[in-house]
Amino acid sequence: MGRLELSKICDTAESIGIGGHVRPDGDCVGACLACYLFLKKKYPNKRVELFLEKPADIFQCISGFDEINSEFPEREPFDVFFALDCTNDRLGDAERYFQAAKHTVNIDHHISNANGCGMDNVIDVEASSTSELVYELIGKDNMDAEIAKAVYIGIIHDTGVLHYSCTSPKTLRIAADLIEYGFDFPKIIDETFYEKTYVQNQILGRAVLESFLFMDGRCIAGGVSRKTMEFYGAGPKDLDGIVNQLRITKGVEVAIFLYETDTLTYKVSLRSCGTVDVAKVAAYFGGGGHVRAAGCTMTGTFHDVINNLSGQIAKQL
Repeated sequence: MGRLELSKICDTAESIGIGGHVRPDGDCVGACLACYLFLKKKYPNKRVELFLEKPADIFQCISGFDEINSEFPEREPFDVFFALDCTNDRLGDAERYFQAAKHTVNIDHHISNANGCGMDNVIDVEASSTSELVYELIGKDNMDAEIAKAVYIGIIHDTGVLHYSCTSPKTLRIAADLIEYGFDFPKIIDETFYEKTYVQNQILGRAVLESFLFMDGRCIAGGVSRKTMEFYGAGPKDLDGIVNQLRITKGVEVAIFLYETDTLTYKVSLRSCGTVDVAKVAAYFGGGGHVRAAGCTMTGTFHDVINNLSGQIAKQL
């Protein structure tokens, strides 16, 4: 990880903006709110704003959640703008703030963003999460209970509650430091990672029921159409976790889950047990991610998408 001192960048700034990727997940939300809470605390007289597409309500337990701006109004150019957990082209409507800012900082851990997109970059593809990188930048001496909670939530979501292979001894030591702040971490894990609404369980069951194995049982695929989502009253946030449930099917090396976002357009999530680098598969179709977790957007019929993906997966299997 490149060395970067936040104070050197922000001390002279009057306005600071923060943004994360579209459809923000737990790591994105945790990293952005941790950075936001720290900067608000350190610079109470500066204008600090956080812009994200509205995150899932499960993250309301993090301080600052209600201060997230999801409207993306016109703003004078920021003196400093942080892009967290993504490249600038995944900031959605916040990308214009990044492009107009006098100084830009990119903090990320995705292998598809190995070089960074900011004037200053903190990129570490070995890190468990962007939240872990934010923790290191803020520093243990600047932590408080609310910042620690935000970082912890980010880490547990990108490590599968410290279960995925991206979890390092350093990650575990950081997690141990964080829970010393006394927040109810078992409750946080249950309510933000495991707990599901009835609708989420229904559509999960439907996706698993209609999934199928191929490549001699080494791959599994499932998906939902817009019609199905409308039937259950489900949105994209209700689909979190489906691809991981598919992945733990015995004998499966790669899980594919896709949902229809528009006519003949699908958002694809890929998970691997390690044999296949799904980041390479996703990158081939214009996406990205990690070796074991990646995604992209593809066009065509459901079966066209599966056939195209399986062609790239087969090269590695």
